[in-house]
Amino acid sequence: MSESVLEVKDLNAFYGRAHVLQDVAFTVDERPVAIIGRNGMGKSTLCQVIMGMLTSARGSVRFRGQELMGKPPYRIAREGLGFVPQGRRLFPSLSTDEHLQIIPRRGNGGWTPKRVYETFPRLAARKSTGAAQLSGGEQQMLAIGRALLTNPKLLIMDEPSEGLAPNIVESVIDTISTLAGQGVGLLVVEQNLGVATALAERQLVMVAGRIAAETTAKELIGNIDAQRRFLGVEPLAPRRSS
Repeated sequence: MSESVLEVKDLNAFYGRAHVLQDVAFTVDERPVAIIGRNGMGKSTLCQVIMGMLTSARGSVRFRGQELMGKPPYRIAREGLGFVPQGRRLFPSLSTDEHLQIIPRRGNGGWTPKRVYETFPRLAARKSTGAAQLSGGEQQMLAIGRALLTNPKLLIMDEPSEGLAPNIVESVIDTISTLAGQGVGLLVVEQNLGVATALAERQLVMVAGRIAAETTAKELIGNIDAQRRFLGVEPLAPRRSS
């Protein structure tokens, strides 16, 4: 069995009196993992706790053997965790290139602005364009590229398909799959069943702040009752072959 890269144990998180995460526990090894669930199930809160952005939490988050709980976000990023937040969180006043140039480079990691542009040729043509003028797909590419410049060992992506047209979603899936094949670990948080199952075979289903089930992409796609019970969706249509 592969060694755990990320280990979450007995994780609880609160917004005031609201108990949002309840005894969440799971591990991530070298294989891509998807956490899937409806809106309001605690998925984004989980990302924020892992990245040190929400301090009203208790439990354990260990990355490559090191405890992350209590560390500020910049220290967690230095440990090797990259984060692509929901909604991209770009600076409207900065250009594409400025977003990439402001990320400090540490160590001998292989990700540079040049490599980001090679990975996302559309961004190379939009270097001087302000983030607010980029399309939704271009903004997502920029958010991913920005995270890659920290040379992460594990990339956490919160709703990467949100607000994107179907044809752009397919492109994003292809790009993320390529990154996973290049040795970047992946934890993707999604409510889009098609995206989650395309990116990861291992699926963790989140319901009401808990990991309610662990399954595989193949099993989830083939289980209509589970899709309706956990996700409230109609059966997933198979992806068209090219």
